[in-house]
Amino acid sequence: MKLFNSMSQKIEEFKPITEGQVSMYVCGPTVYNYPHIGNARPIVVFDTLKRTFMALGYKVKMVSNYTDVDDKIIKVAKECGISEKEVTEKFIKAYNDDRLALHAMMPDAAPKVTETMDAIIAFIDLLVKKEHAYVVDGDVYFRVSSVENYGKLSNQQIDDLMVGARIDENSKKENPLDFTLWKRTEEGIKWESPWSVGRPGWHTECVVMINKEFDGNHLIDIHGGGMDLKFPHHENEIAQSRAAYETGIANYWIHNGMVNIDGEKMSKSLGNVIWAKDMIEKIGGDTLRWLFLSSHYRSPLNINEEAIETAKKELNKVKTPLKQAYVKAGLAGVDLKEEYDVESFHTFLTAMEDDLNTPNAFAAIFDVVKQLNQVVRQKEIDFTALGLKVNAVEKMLDVLGIENHRIVLSEEDKNLHAEWRNAVTQKDFELADKFRAQLIEKGIL
Repeated sequence: MKLFNSMSQKIEEFKPITEGQVSMYVCGPTVYNYPHIGNARPIVVFDTLKRTFMALGYKVKMVSNYTDVDDKIIKVAKECGISEKEVTEKFIKAYNDDRLALHAMMPDAAPKVTETMDAIIAFIDLLVKKEHAYVVDGDVYFRVSSVENYGKLSNQQIDDLMVGARIDENSKKENPLDFTLWKRTEEGIKWESPWSVGRPGWHTECVVMINKEFDGNHLIDIHGGGMDLKFPHHENEIAQSRAAYETGIANYWIHNGMVNIDGEKMSKSLGNVIWAKDMIEKIGGDTLRWLFLSSHYRSPLNINEEAIETAKKELNKVKTPLKQAYVKAGLAGVDLKEEYDVESFHTFLTAMEDDLNTPNAFAAIFDVVKQLNQVVRQKEIDFTALGLKVNAVEKMLDVLGIENHRIVLSEEDKNLHAEWRNAVTQKDFELADKFRAQLIEKGIL
């Protein structure tokens, strides 16, 4: 397996910390609103990465958190006149509904900030005691100057960051780059701490959750998320981990590209934000997932009507011959064996091993689908060959997380199909159309 490591800016051979196992953490959502399609892309990307590792024989533990403490959550709660917990529970459910609709596996652990608070406070206290953090009027800030190589992940120099327009000027800070670990507040949900009543900053939670969910290991194989998290979020995570544990959290940093709508960046100001649930309802989870995977995960993905129609056609091109194969085998009373076309699947998996090269993996699928079409159209079908091709395509779709259900014909289905064929032969087209409509309704044609 080869992966592009954002830290080295190179494609590297994956070498796990523990042979045959993968530890992976993916930054989850801040749950104050419905997930948009930009939030949905990492769901699909990292689920596909996990499935690829599993296909290669690895045992994978994937953790993804919920940020359920945030100013935006408090604002929504106040506007709606409900508690923060009611807000977060609603949108955690919405996020998981979308995750399942995209046929992604649930994470092996999904910690919440509110349930990790004691460990977060203890971690901040450790940084203060090590003098990597300092307290001012009940707020706690991380001392960026106390660690080396700050900015390496995002390929930025500290001097450039210092004069950057995005620097938050705060007179309480020793350095404009220093970031908040603990915020004193009287507003919204809050906790007692050694410094004040307040709540944690955003950048600390993931370091603590990784340590907790991976049994005290301060270094994991893979840390992932969207490209927008490189700076400052992931950069700040690394700084804290180096300060506390002298590790960079993960050996491989994986980031997916952003989603554009009709060539423009998705943003509230442009009014082009699309909720994932609306897109799933419009085109289906399979089609949206296929669309996400049609472009390499590191590339920007442009979503427009043309891209959606292409995804629909490509997916139909794959599923139609599968359906035809199931029906042909069912009518012949043949059970397709478990053997698959090893060479075709190897070609597909080789593409997936190459930094999830899904465009090349799609090409491998279309190649075997072409071969399947040729077998299906034969007058005398070779069902052994049919089974090899069908099983290969099914295995490929499973790695991509595309849902596929085999059609199993009942005796009633077989009789209906025979009546349809007989009506066609007799040129009774009115009756044939009636039977055909029934077969379509059953999903057989």
